[in-house]
Amino acid sequence: MLNLERLRVLDALARHGSVSGAADALHVTTSAVSQQMTKLEREVGQQLLAKHGRGVRLTDAGRLLSEHAARILSQVELAQADLEAQRGQVAGELRIAAFPTAARGLFPAALSALRAEHPQLRVRSQELEPEGGVAGVVRGDLDLAVVLDWYNKPMPMPDGLVKASILDDPADIAMHAGHPLAGRDEVGLEDFADDEWITWGEGEFCHEWLLFTLRARGVEPQVGHRAAETHTQLGLVAAGLGVCVAPLLGRDPMPEGVVTVPVRQQVRRHVYVVWRADADRRPSIRAAVEALQKAGADLGRTAP
Repeated sequence: MLNLERLRVLDALARHGSVSGAADALHVTTSAVSQQMTKLEREVGQQLLAKHGRGVRLTDAGRLLSEHAARILSQVELAQADLEAQRGQVAGELRIAAFPTAARGLFPAALSALRAEHPQLRVRSQELEPEGGVAGVVRGDLDLAVVLDWYNKPMPMPDGLVKASILDDPADIAMHAGHPLAGRDEVGLEDFADDEWITWGEGEFCHEWLLFTLRARGVEPQVGHRAAETHTQLGLVAAGLGVCVAPLLGRDPMPEGVVTVPVRQQVRRHVYVVWRADADRRPSIRAAVEALQKAGADLGRTAP
């Protein structure tokens, strides 16, 4: 009889490609992963892992069994969702992530409402950039993730996920109060061709979006500083070190000496929540989605 937890370890190894990656995803030690794999190899009577440099790789038998493990775990998820749906109770544990400004702007209201309305539900939340949130949902480390598309650049979305809109979030340009354009009613992105930009981390979805958008308007961006957190970016703007894109969600309070001006091209990001299709019937998923949508509606910026 195959042990479900050991199949879960094998699935994590296949997804992450290393013992340490699987251990991090499962919140266990690397020795625990190795012990579970040794037991699984004993149960199936075949070698599932082989040494590869300083790490390991799946053997042919390991890859074959990992494919079955992924399907088995998906069926288990479906069974759990069906049982939870039949019971009709919002209970158990729910793991949710959001990018920083969404966590600040939505989580306090949404998670407080969930706690008040569903005291048997235990929510565990964390901040993650959109790419990390999507990957966590796909791997099964998270139940839901709040992510985003920019108005002109959607985020790539893997198969097997369901999504629901939360809100549309307009973005302004933030600049020092002494900037020559600070008194304008609106600005164009091309107006900042000579400015240094304060942007997100190298390779992050939002950073790549900014480069893509500026170049589409004939501007080769001068990136002076990078910061993952909006308030860090705004702090650098307050010091006169550059300009940044400042979406409305979660940006208050604004630092002293910073002015925001709307963009005439209506720069917006679409904020939504994603979860696995095989968990779609879980009442806890539905309750969390509704709470997030209500939190977005209370901000007065519901998505179409």
